[in-house]
Amino acid sequence: MRIAIAQLNPIVGDIEGNAQRILEAAQTAFNQGAELLLTPELSLCGYPPRDLLLNLGFVEKMSRQLQLLSQQLPEKLAVLVGFVEKNPSATVRGEKPLFNSIALLKSQEIKQIFTKRLLPTYDVFDEDRYFASGKESQYFQLTENNVKIGVTICEDVWNDEQFWGQRQYAVNPIADLANLGVDLIVNLSASPYSVGKQKLRESLLSHSATRYNLPIVYVNQVGGNDDLIFDGDSVAFNRQGEVIYRAQAFTSSLELIEFNQDLLPAVIHPLPVDEDEEIYRALVLGVRDYVQKCGFKRVIFGLSGGIDSSLVAAIASDALGKENVLAVMMPSPYSSDHSISDAVALVNNLGIKSEKLAIQEIMTAYDQLLEPVFAGTDFGIAEENLQSRIRGNLLMALSNKFGHLLLSTGNKSEMAVGYCTLYGDMNGGLAVIADVPKTRVYSLCRWLNRHGEIIPLNVINKAPSAELKPNQKDQDSLPPYEILDAILALLIDRHQSAEQIIAAGFEPEIVQKVIKLVKNAEFKRKQAPPGLKISDRAFGTGWRMPIASRWG
Repeated sequence: MRIAIAQLNPIVGDIEGNAQRILEAAQTAFNQGAELLLTPELSLCGYPPRDLLLNLGFVEKMSRQLQLLSQQLPEKLAVLVGFVEKNPSATVRGEKPLFNSIALLKSQEIKQIFTKRLLPTYDVFDEDRYFASGKESQYFQLTENNVKIGVTICEDVWNDEQFWGQRQYAVNPIADLANLGVDLIVNLSASPYSVGKQKLRESLLSHSATRYNLPIVYVNQVGGNDDLIFDGDSVAFNRQGEVIYRAQAFTSSLELIEFNQDLLPAVIHPLPVDEDEEIYRALVLGVRDYVQKCGFKRVIFGLSGGIDSSLVAAIASDALGKENVLAVMMPSPYSSDHSISDAVALVNNLGIKSEKLAIQEIMTAYDQLLEPVFAGTDFGIAEENLQSRIRGNLLMALSNKFGHLLLSTGNKSEMAVGYCTLYGDMNGGLAVIADVPKTRVYSLCRWLNRHGEIIPLNVINKAPSAELKPNQKDQDSLPPYEILDAILALLIDRHQSAEQIIAAGFEPEIVQKVIKLVKNAEFKRKQAPPGLKISDRAFGTGWRMPIASRWG
Protein backbone atom coordinates (compact mmCIF):
# COMPACT_ATOMS: atom_id res chain seq x y z
CA MET A 1 0.00 0.00 0.00
CA ARG A 2 1.36 3.39 -1.01
CA ILE A 3 0.61 6.19 1.45
CA ALA A 4 0.92 9.86 0.50
CA ILE A 5 1.80 12.37 3.20
CA ALA A 6 0.54 15.89 2.50
CA GLN A 7 2.38 18.41 4.68
CA LEU A 8 -0.01 21.29 4.02
CA ASN A 9 0.04 25.00 4.90
CA PRO A 10 -3.62 25.96 5.40
CA ILE A 11 -5.01 29.43 6.00
CA VAL A 12 -7.26 29.52 9.05
CA GLY A 13 -10.87 30.04 8.02
CA ASP A 14 -10.23 29.67 4.28
CA ILE A 15 -12.40 26.58 3.95
CA GLU A 16 -12.71 26.68 0.14
CA GLY A 17 -9.02 27.45 -0.33
CA ASN A 18 -7.94 24.69 2.04
CA ALA A 19 -10.25 22.23 0.29
CA GLN A 20 -8.61 23.14 -2.99
CA ARG A 21 -5.17 22.49 -1.47
CA ILE A 22 -6.34 19.05 -0.31
CA LEU A 23 -7.86 18.33 -3.73
CA GLU A 24 -4.66 19.26 -5.55
CA ALA A 25 -2.62 17.09 -3.19
CA ALA A 26 -5.07 14.22 -3.75
CA GLN A 27 -4.85 14.46 -7.52
CA THR A 28 -1.05 14.47 -7.39
CA ALA A 29 -0.98 11.55 -4.93
CA PHE A 30 -3.37 9.51 -7.06
CA ASN A 31 -1.31 10.14 -10.18
CA GLN A 32 1.72 8.84 -8.30
CA GLY A 33 -0.05 5.61 -7.40
CA ALA A 34 -1.09 6.34 -3.80
CA GLU A 35 -4.00 4.44 -2.26
CA LEU A 36 -4.24 6.60 0.89
CA LEU A 37 -3.62 10.32 1.45
CA LEU A 38 -3.01 11.73 4.91
CA THR A 39 -3.60 15.42 5.71
CA PRO A 40 -3.02 17.30 9.00
CA GLU A 41 -5.39 17.92 11.90
CA LEU A 42 -8.23 20.31 10.98
CA SER A 43 -6.79 20.54 7.48
CA LEU A 44 -10.12 21.80 6.13
CA CYS A 45 -10.31 24.90 8.34
CA GLY A 46 -6.71 25.35 9.48
CA TYR A 47 -5.39 25.20 13.02
CA PRO A 48 -6.10 26.86 15.38
CA PRO A 49 -9.53 28.19 14.34
CA ARG A 50 -10.12 29.52 17.87
CA ASP A 51 -13.44 31.35 18.32
CA LEU A 52 -14.40 30.95 14.68
CA LEU A 53 -15.77 27.70 16.07
CA LEU A 54 -18.40 29.64 18.02
CA ASN A 55 -19.92 30.66 14.69
CA LEU A 56 -22.36 27.90 13.77
CA GLY A 57 -22.37 29.06 10.16
CA PHE A 58 -18.63 28.45 10.01
CA VAL A 59 -19.03 24.87 11.18
CA GLU A 60 -21.96 24.24 8.84
CA LYS A 61 -19.98 25.64 5.91
CA MET A 62 -17.20 23.20 6.74
CA SER A 63 -19.65 20.30 6.69
CA ARG A 64 -20.96 21.31 3.27
CA GLN A 65 -17.45 21.71 1.90
CA LEU A 66 -16.47 18.28 3.21
CA GLN A 67 -19.38 16.71 1.32
CA LEU A 68 -18.40 18.58 -1.83
CA LEU A 69 -14.77 17.57 -1.46
CA SER A 70 -15.71 13.90 -1.09
CA GLN A 71 -17.37 14.06 -4.52
CA GLN A 72 -14.42 15.80 -6.18
CA LEU A 73 -11.64 13.47 -5.03
CA PRO A 74 -10.35 10.60 -7.19
CA GLU A 75 -12.77 7.73 -6.52
CA LYS A 76 -10.14 5.08 -5.86
CA LEU A 77 -8.11 7.21 -3.45
CA ALA A 78 -8.88 7.17 0.27
CA VAL A 79 -8.26 10.54 1.94
CA LEU A 80 -8.19 11.46 5.64
CA VAL A 81 -9.32 15.07 6.15
CA GLY A 82 -9.37 17.02 9.41
CA PHE A 83 -12.57 18.94 10.11
CA VAL A 84 -14.94 20.07 12.88
CA GLU A 85 -18.05 18.01 13.49
CA LYS A 86 -21.15 18.84 15.53
CA ASN A 87 -21.67 16.76 18.67
CA PRO A 88 -25.26 15.47 18.43
CA SER A 89 -25.32 14.52 22.12
CA ALA A 90 -24.13 17.87 23.41
CA THR A 91 -27.39 19.17 24.82
CA VAL A 92 -28.54 15.80 26.17
CA ARG A 93 -25.28 14.91 27.94
CA GLY A 94 -24.14 18.42 28.82
CA GLU A 95 -21.05 18.11 26.59
CA LYS A 96 -19.20 20.60 24.43
CA PRO A 97 -20.94 21.17 21.10
CA LEU A 98 -18.19 20.04 18.70
CA PHE A 99 -15.71 17.28 17.93
CA ASN A 100 -12.21 17.68 16.51
CA SER A 101 -12.53 14.98 13.88
CA ILE A 102 -11.03 13.18 10.90
CA ALA A 103 -13.18 12.05 7.98
CA LEU A 104 -12.29 9.13 5.77
CA LEU A 105 -13.37 10.06 2.24
CA LYS A 106 -13.52 7.47 -0.54
CA SER A 107 -15.69 6.65 -3.53
CA GLN A 108 -17.43 10.04 -3.27
CA GLU A 109 -18.61 9.30 0.27
CA ILE A 110 -17.76 10.01 3.89
CA LYS A 111 -17.00 6.45 4.88
CA GLN A 112 -16.06 6.88 8.53
CA ILE A 113 -15.37 9.56 11.14
CA PHE A 114 -12.76 9.50 13.93
CA THR A 115 -12.79 11.90 16.88
CA LYS A 116 -9.92 13.26 18.93
CA ARG A 117 -9.83 11.74 22.41
CA LEU A 118 -7.22 13.80 24.26
CA LEU A 119 -7.85 17.55 24.35
CA PRO A 120 -4.89 19.68 25.48
CA THR A 121 -5.49 22.77 27.60
CA TYR A 122 -1.88 23.75 28.42
CA ASP A 123 0.30 26.47 26.85
CA VAL A 124 -1.38 27.74 23.65
CA PHE A 125 -4.03 25.00 23.60
CA ASP A 126 -7.62 25.55 24.71
CA GLU A 127 -9.45 22.70 23.02
CA ASP A 128 -11.74 21.95 25.95
CA ARG A 129 -13.31 25.37 25.27
CA TYR A 130 -14.87 23.98 22.10
CA PHE A 131 -14.60 20.21 21.83
CA ALA A 132 -15.94 17.12 23.52
CA SER A 133 -13.60 14.15 23.82
CA GLY A 134 -14.02 11.16 21.56
CA LYS A 135 -15.23 8.08 23.38
CA GLU A 136 -13.22 5.37 21.66
CA SER A 137 -10.26 4.69 19.40
CA GLN A 138 -11.08 3.32 15.96
CA TYR A 139 -9.45 1.93 12.86
CA PHE A 140 -10.45 1.45 9.22
CA GLN A 141 -9.70 -0.99 6.46
CA LEU A 142 -9.54 -0.35 2.74
CA THR A 143 -11.33 -2.87 0.53
CA GLU A 144 -8.16 -3.39 -1.52
CA ASN A 145 -6.31 -4.94 1.44
CA ASN A 146 -6.83 -6.18 4.97
CA VAL A 147 -4.57 -3.67 6.69
CA LYS A 148 -6.10 -2.25 9.88
CA ILE A 149 -5.13 1.42 10.15
CA GLY A 150 -5.66 3.07 13.53
CA VAL A 151 -6.38 6.81 13.49
CA THR A 152 -5.19 9.26 16.14
CA ILE A 153 -5.23 13.04 16.21
CA CYS A 154 -2.25 15.04 17.53
CA GLU A 155 -2.40 14.87 21.36
CA ASP A 156 -3.68 11.29 21.21
CA VAL A 157 -0.09 10.03 20.92
CA TRP A 158 1.28 12.14 23.78
CA ASN A 159 0.12 10.06 26.76
CA ASP A 160 2.65 7.25 27.06
CA GLU A 161 3.18 6.83 30.79
CA GLN A 162 6.36 4.85 30.26
CA PHE A 163 7.90 7.68 28.26
CA TRP A 164 6.86 10.49 30.62
CA GLY A 165 6.96 8.58 33.88
CA GLN A 166 3.33 9.49 34.55
CA ARG A 167 -0.03 9.69 32.81
CA GLN A 168 -1.22 13.04 31.51
CA TYR A 169 -4.73 11.73 30.74
CA ALA A 170 -6.90 8.83 31.90
CA VAL A 171 -6.73 6.95 28.60
CA ASN A 172 -3.97 6.04 26.14
CA PRO A 173 -5.38 5.84 22.59
CA ILE A 174 -2.23 4.17 21.26
CA ALA A 175 -2.59 1.32 23.78
CA ASP A 176 -6.27 0.99 22.92
CA LEU A 177 -5.49 0.68 19.21
CA ALA A 178 -2.78 -1.87 19.91
CA ASN A 179 -5.34 -3.94 21.83
CA LEU A 180 -7.63 -3.77 18.80
CA GLY A 181 -4.92 -5.46 16.74
CA VAL A 182 -4.20 -2.67 14.24
CA ASP A 183 -1.33 -3.05 11.76
CA LEU A 184 -0.45 0.63 11.44
CA ILE A 185 -1.14 3.86 13.34
CA VAL A 186 -1.46 7.25 11.67
CA ASN A 187 -1.38 10.49 13.62
CA LEU A 188 -2.72 13.65 12.01
CA SER A 189 -1.36 16.69 13.81
CA ALA A 190 -1.18 20.44 14.00
CA SER A 191 1.70 20.64 16.46
CA PRO A 192 3.25 24.11 16.91
CA TYR A 193 6.99 24.59 16.70
CA SER A 194 9.33 25.29 19.58
CA VAL A 195 13.09 24.94 19.74
CA GLY A 196 14.12 21.29 19.84
CA LYS A 197 10.55 19.98 19.77
CA GLN A 198 11.08 17.67 16.79
CA LYS A 199 13.69 15.67 18.70
CA LEU A 200 11.18 15.23 21.53
CA ARG A 201 8.44 14.17 19.09
CA GLU A 202 10.70 11.62 17.46
CA SER A 203 11.82 10.20 20.80
CA LEU A 204 8.20 9.78 21.91
CA LEU A 205 7.01 8.26 18.65
CA SER A 206 10.00 5.94 18.41
CA HIS A 207 9.32 4.76 21.97
CA SER A 208 5.65 4.06 21.18
CA ALA A 209 6.45 2.22 17.93
CA THR A 210 8.90 -0.01 19.79
CA ARG A 211 6.70 -0.53 22.83
CA TYR A 212 3.66 -1.64 20.83
CA ASN A 213 5.56 -3.16 17.89
CA LEU A 214 3.56 -0.94 15.54
CA PRO A 215 4.67 1.34 12.70
CA ILE A 216 3.56 4.96 13.14
CA VAL A 217 3.09 7.72 10.55
CA TYR A 218 2.98 11.26 11.92
CA VAL A 219 1.72 14.05 9.63
CA ASN A 220 2.08 17.65 10.76
CA GLN A 221 0.80 20.99 9.51
CA VAL A 222 3.37 23.51 8.29
CA GLY A 223 3.26 27.32 8.15
CA GLY A 224 2.59 30.33 10.34
CA ASN A 225 -0.83 31.16 11.81
CA ASP A 226 -0.76 34.32 13.93
CA ASP A 227 1.85 33.86 16.67
CA LEU A 228 2.20 30.12 16.08
CA ILE A 229 4.65 28.52 13.68
CA PHE A 230 4.20 24.95 12.49
CA ASP A 231 7.38 23.25 11.37
CA GLY A 232 5.93 20.25 9.54
CA ASP A 233 8.67 17.67 10.10
CA SER A 234 6.23 14.85 9.30
CA VAL A 235 7.92 11.57 10.15
CA ALA A 236 7.36 7.80 10.07
CA PHE A 237 8.75 4.92 12.13
CA ASN A 238 8.90 1.19 11.53
CA ARG A 239 8.12 -1.43 14.18
CA GLN A 240 11.67 -1.19 15.51
CA GLY A 241 11.23 2.52 16.22
CA GLU A 242 13.56 3.56 13.41
CA VAL A 243 12.93 6.67 11.32
CA ILE A 244 12.14 5.53 7.79
CA TYR A 245 10.81 8.85 6.49
CA ARG A 246 11.04 12.53 7.40
CA ALA A 247 9.63 15.48 5.46
CA GLN A 248 11.59 18.65 4.96
CA ALA A 249 11.06 21.15 7.77
CA PHE A 250 9.32 24.51 7.32
CA THR A 251 7.99 23.86 3.82
CA SER A 252 4.94 22.29 2.19
CA SER A 253 5.45 18.89 0.62
CA LEU A 254 3.80 15.77 -0.74
CA GLU A 255 5.76 12.52 -0.58
CA LEU A 256 4.95 8.81 -0.67
CA ILE A 257 5.92 5.94 1.59
CA GLU A 258 5.09 2.27 1.25
CA PHE A 259 3.60 -0.17 3.74
CA ASN A 260 4.03 -3.94 3.35
CA GLN A 261 3.58 -5.52 6.80
CA ASP A 262 5.91 -2.76 7.96
CA LEU A 263 6.82 0.69 6.67
CA LEU A 264 9.60 0.50 4.10
CA PRO A 265 12.54 2.94 4.00
CA ALA A 266 11.85 6.19 2.16
CA VAL A 267 13.43 9.63 1.88
CA ILE A 268 14.71 11.06 5.17
CA HIS A 269 15.28 14.79 4.97
CA PRO A 270 17.84 15.97 7.55
CA LEU A 271 16.89 18.09 10.51
CA PRO A 272 18.38 21.60 10.69
CA VAL A 273 22.06 21.43 11.62
CA ASP A 274 21.74 23.43 14.84
CA GLU A 275 19.28 25.48 16.86
CA ASP A 276 20.26 28.77 15.23
CA GLU A 277 19.42 27.46 11.76
CA GLU A 278 16.19 25.96 13.08
CA ILE A 279 15.09 29.17 14.79
CA TYR A 280 16.02 31.38 11.85
CA ARG A 281 14.10 29.24 9.37
CA ALA A 282 11.10 29.23 11.72
CA LEU A 283 11.12 33.03 12.01
CA VAL A 284 11.43 33.48 8.25
CA LEU A 285 8.42 31.21 7.72
CA GLY A 286 6.47 32.95 10.49
CA VAL A 287 7.05 36.41 9.01
CA ARG A 288 6.27 35.33 5.46
CA ASP A 289 2.99 33.66 6.37
CA TYR A 290 1.82 36.34 8.79
CA VAL A 291 2.42 39.09 6.26
CA GLN A 292 0.90 37.27 3.30
CA LYS A 293 -2.03 35.66 5.14
CA CYS A 294 -2.95 39.09 6.56
CA GLY A 295 -3.05 40.50 3.04
CA PHE A 296 0.14 42.59 3.05
CA LYS A 297 2.94 42.56 0.50
CA ARG A 298 5.59 44.79 2.08
CA VAL A 299 6.92 45.58 5.54
CA ILE A 300 8.48 48.57 7.24
CA PHE A 301 10.49 48.91 10.48
CA GLY A 302 12.83 51.24 12.29
CA LEU A 303 16.51 50.50 11.72
CA SER A 304 18.65 51.85 14.56
CA GLY A 305 22.00 50.33 13.72
CA GLY A 306 21.56 48.00 16.69
CA ILE A 307 21.59 44.23 16.64
CA ASP A 308 17.85 43.63 17.13
CA SER A 309 16.63 45.67 14.18
CA SER A 310 19.50 44.30 12.09
CA LEU A 311 18.34 40.74 12.72
CA VAL A 312 14.73 41.67 11.91
CA ALA A 313 15.92 43.26 8.67
CA ALA A 314 17.67 40.04 7.63
CA ILE A 315 14.65 37.88 8.53
CA ALA A 316 12.24 40.15 6.66
CA SER A 317 14.48 40.24 3.60
CA ASP A 318 14.71 36.45 3.46
CA ALA A 319 10.99 36.06 4.12
CA LEU A 320 9.62 38.53 1.60
CA GLY A 321 12.42 39.52 -0.77
CA LYS A 322 14.60 42.57 -0.43
CA GLU A 323 12.35 44.61 -2.74
CA ASN A 324 9.49 44.34 -0.22
CA VAL A 325 11.39 45.63 2.81
CA LEU A 326 11.72 49.28 3.85
CA ALA A 327 14.08 50.27 6.68
CA VAL A 328 13.70 53.71 8.23
CA MET A 329 16.62 55.37 10.03
CA MET A 330 15.52 58.05 12.50
CA PRO A 331 18.59 59.56 14.18
CA SER A 332 18.35 61.91 17.15
CA PRO A 333 21.03 64.13 18.70
CA TYR A 334 21.96 61.15 20.90
CA SER A 335 22.51 58.77 18.00
CA SER A 336 26.15 57.86 17.55
CA ASP A 337 27.87 58.19 14.21
CA HIS A 338 28.41 54.45 14.06
CA SER A 339 24.66 53.81 14.48
CA ILE A 340 23.99 55.49 11.15
CA SER A 341 27.02 54.01 9.41
CA ASP A 342 26.20 50.52 10.73
CA ALA A 343 22.61 50.86 9.56
CA VAL A 344 23.75 52.00 6.11
CA ALA A 345 26.20 49.09 5.93
CA LEU A 346 23.41 46.62 6.73
CA VAL A 347 21.12 48.17 4.11
CA ASN A 348 23.87 47.78 1.54
CA ASN A 349 24.62 44.19 2.60
CA LEU A 350 20.97 43.18 2.26
CA GLY A 351 20.11 45.36 -0.71
CA ILE A 352 16.92 46.62 0.94
CA LYS A 353 15.30 50.03 0.57
CA SER A 354 15.82 52.71 3.22
CA GLU A 355 14.76 56.19 4.26
CA LYS A 356 16.31 58.61 6.72
CA LEU A 357 14.15 60.89 8.87
CA ALA A 358 16.05 62.93 11.45
CA ILE A 359 13.89 63.70 14.49
CA GLN A 360 15.77 66.56 16.19
CA GLU A 361 13.35 69.28 15.09
CA ILE A 362 10.35 67.24 16.25
CA MET A 363 12.08 66.66 19.60
CA THR A 364 12.64 70.40 19.96
CA ALA A 365 8.99 71.10 19.22
CA TYR A 366 7.90 68.59 21.88
CA ASP A 367 10.34 70.05 24.41
CA GLN A 368 9.05 73.56 23.79
CA LEU A 369 5.43 72.50 24.03
CA LEU A 370 5.96 70.55 27.25
CA GLU A 371 8.36 73.01 28.89
CA PRO A 372 5.69 74.89 30.90
CA VAL A 373 4.24 71.61 32.20
CA PHE A 374 7.65 69.98 32.86
CA ALA A 375 9.08 73.10 34.50
CA GLY A 376 11.02 72.37 37.69
CA THR A 377 11.57 68.69 36.86
CA ASP A 378 14.73 66.88 35.82
CA PHE A 379 15.33 65.25 32.43
CA GLY A 380 14.28 61.63 32.77
CA ILE A 381 12.49 58.65 31.31
CA ALA A 382 9.54 60.70 30.06
CA GLU A 383 11.84 62.79 27.86
CA GLU A 384 13.79 59.75 26.73
CA ASN A 385 10.63 57.94 25.72
CA LEU A 386 9.43 60.89 23.65
CA GLN A 387 12.11 59.99 21.13
CA SER A 388 10.81 56.44 20.84
CA ARG A 389 7.22 57.66 20.52
CA ILE A 390 8.16 60.17 17.83
CA ARG A 391 9.76 57.34 15.89
CA GLY A 392 6.73 55.15 16.45
CA ASN A 393 4.43 57.85 15.08
CA LEU A 394 6.59 58.34 12.00
CA LEU A 395 6.66 54.62 11.30
CA MET A 396 2.90 54.35 11.70
CA ALA A 397 2.41 57.32 9.34
CA LEU A 398 4.51 55.60 6.68
CA SER A 399 2.71 52.31 7.32
CA ASN A 400 -0.68 53.99 6.88
CA LYS A 401 0.40 55.93 3.81
CA PHE A 402 1.92 53.08 1.85
CA GLY A 403 0.08 50.07 3.26
CA HIS A 404 3.19 48.38 4.65
CA LEU A 405 2.96 46.17 7.74
CA LEU A 406 5.02 47.63 10.58
CA LEU A 407 7.35 45.15 12.28
CA SER A 408 8.48 45.79 15.84
CA THR A 409 12.02 44.78 16.70
CA GLY A 410 12.15 44.21 20.46
CA ASN A 411 13.60 40.96 21.82
CA LYS A 412 12.29 38.68 24.58
CA SER A 413 14.70 39.96 27.23
CA GLU A 414 13.43 43.51 26.73
CA MET A 415 9.80 42.43 26.61
CA ALA A 416 10.25 40.47 29.82
CA VAL A 417 11.56 43.36 31.90
CA GLY A 418 9.72 46.18 30.13
CA TYR A 419 12.81 47.73 28.55
CA CYS A 420 10.62 49.03 25.72
CA THR A 421 8.27 51.95 25.14
CA LEU A 422 4.52 51.67 24.73
CA TYR A 423 3.32 53.54 21.63
CA GLY A 424 6.95 53.87 20.57
CA ASP A 425 9.25 50.99 19.68
CA MET A 426 6.44 48.59 20.63
CA ASN A 427 4.29 49.87 17.76
CA GLY A 428 3.66 47.33 15.06
CA GLY A 429 1.56 44.57 13.59
CA LEU A 430 4.04 41.78 14.31
CA ALA A 431 6.83 41.44 16.88
CA VAL A 432 9.31 39.31 14.95
CA ILE A 433 11.81 38.43 17.70
CA ALA A 434 9.65 38.94 20.79
CA ASP A 435 10.36 35.32 21.83
CA VAL A 436 14.11 35.49 21.10
CA PRO A 437 16.31 36.30 24.13
CA LYS A 438 19.06 38.86 23.61
CA THR A 439 21.83 36.30 23.91
CA ARG A 440 20.14 34.25 21.18
CA VAL A 441 19.90 37.38 19.01
CA TYR A 442 23.70 37.57 19.09
CA SER A 443 23.99 33.86 18.34
CA LEU A 444 21.65 34.14 15.34
CA CYS A 445 23.58 37.09 13.93
CA ARG A 446 26.87 35.21 14.22
CA TRP A 447 25.21 32.25 12.49
CA LEU A 448 24.05 34.52 9.67
CA ASN A 449 27.64 35.64 9.19
CA ARG A 450 29.04 32.12 8.97
CA HIS A 451 29.74 32.43 5.23
CA GLY A 452 30.47 36.16 5.10
CA GLU A 453 29.29 39.45 6.55
CA ILE A 454 25.56 40.09 6.50
CA ILE A 455 25.24 41.74 9.90
CA PRO A 456 28.07 44.33 10.17
CA LEU A 457 30.65 43.16 12.69
CA ASN A 458 30.46 46.42 14.60
CA VAL A 459 26.76 45.80 15.21
CA ILE A 460 27.66 42.52 16.90
CA ASN A 461 30.69 43.79 18.80
CA LYS A 462 29.46 47.12 20.20
CA ALA A 463 27.71 47.45 23.55
CA PRO A 464 23.92 47.54 23.14
CA SER A 465 22.28 50.92 23.74
CA ALA A 466 18.87 52.52 23.32
CA GLU A 467 20.70 55.84 22.64
CA LEU A 468 18.03 57.96 24.31
CA LYS A 469 20.54 60.01 26.30
CA PRO A 470 24.30 60.67 26.12
CA ASN A 471 26.58 57.61 26.49
CA GLN A 472 23.65 55.35 27.42
CA LYS A 473 24.20 51.59 27.65
CA ASP A 474 21.60 48.88 28.30
CA GLN A 475 23.62 47.63 31.26
CA ASP A 476 23.16 50.99 33.00
CA SER A 477 19.60 49.76 33.70
CA LEU A 478 19.83 45.99 33.37
CA PRO A 479 22.10 43.15 34.48
CA PRO A 480 24.45 41.82 31.79
CA TYR A 481 22.33 39.95 29.26
CA GLU A 482 24.06 36.65 29.99
CA ILE A 483 22.90 36.92 33.60
CA LEU A 484 19.50 38.40 32.77
CA ASP A 485 18.65 35.70 30.25
CA ALA A 486 19.74 32.94 32.60
CA ILE A 487 17.47 34.30 35.34
CA LEU A 488 14.58 34.78 32.92
CA ALA A 489 14.93 31.20 31.68
CA LEU A 490 14.53 29.89 35.22
CA LEU A 491 11.69 32.28 36.05
CA ILE A 492 9.67 32.09 32.84
CA ASP A 493 10.46 28.74 31.26
CA ARG A 494 10.95 26.65 34.39
CA HIS A 495 8.53 28.52 36.69
CA GLN A 496 11.07 28.77 39.52
CA SER A 497 10.64 30.95 42.60
CA ALA A 498 13.04 33.66 43.73
CA GLU A 499 14.41 31.30 46.36
CA GLN A 500 15.13 28.59 43.82
CA ILE A 501 16.83 31.03 41.43
CA ILE A 502 18.97 32.46 44.21
CA ALA A 503 19.89 28.93 45.28
CA ALA A 504 21.15 28.37 41.73
CA GLY A 505 23.85 30.94 42.41
CA PHE A 506 22.42 34.31 41.36
CA GLU A 507 22.71 37.42 43.54
CA PRO A 508 19.52 37.97 45.58
CA GLU A 509 19.35 41.69 44.80
CA ILE A 510 19.54 41.08 41.05
CA VAL A 511 16.97 38.28 41.19
CA GLN A 512 14.48 40.39 43.10
CA LYS A 513 14.99 43.29 40.72
CA VAL A 514 14.40 41.13 37.66
CA ILE A 515 11.25 39.58 39.13
CA LYS A 516 9.89 43.03 39.96
CA LEU A 517 10.59 44.27 36.44
CA VAL A 518 8.87 41.24 34.90
CA LYS A 519 5.80 41.69 37.09
CA ASN A 520 5.55 45.43 36.51
CA ALA A 521 5.87 45.10 32.72
CA GLU A 522 2.80 42.89 32.35
CA PHE A 523 0.58 45.79 31.31
CA LYS A 524 2.98 46.55 28.45
CA ARG A 525 3.01 42.99 27.17
CA LYS A 526 -0.79 42.90 27.11
CA GLN A 527 -0.67 45.78 24.59
CA ALA A 528 2.16 44.42 22.47
CA PRO A 529 1.69 43.14 18.90
CA PRO A 530 1.60 39.37 18.43
CA GLY A 531 5.07 37.85 18.61
CA LEU A 532 6.26 34.74 16.82
CA LYS A 533 6.51 31.84 19.27
CA ILE A 534 9.70 29.73 19.24
CA SER A 535 9.90 28.61 22.88
CA ASP A 536 7.76 26.55 25.23
CA ARG A 537 6.88 29.70 27.18
CA ALA A 538 6.28 32.75 25.01
CA PHE A 539 4.58 36.07 25.76
CA GLY A 540 1.51 35.39 23.67
CA THR A 541 -1.45 33.04 23.45
CA GLY A 542 -0.13 30.72 26.15
CA TRP A 543 0.94 33.49 28.58
CA ARG A 544 -1.96 34.16 30.96
CA MET A 545 -0.52 36.23 33.76
CA PRO A 546 -2.62 38.87 35.56
CA ILE A 547 -1.77 42.56 35.34
CA ALA A 548 -3.08 43.73 38.71
CA SER A 549 -1.30 41.30 41.03
CA ARG A 550 1.26 40.92 43.79
CA TRP A 551 3.75 38.10 43.50
CA GLY A 552 7.47 37.49 43.53
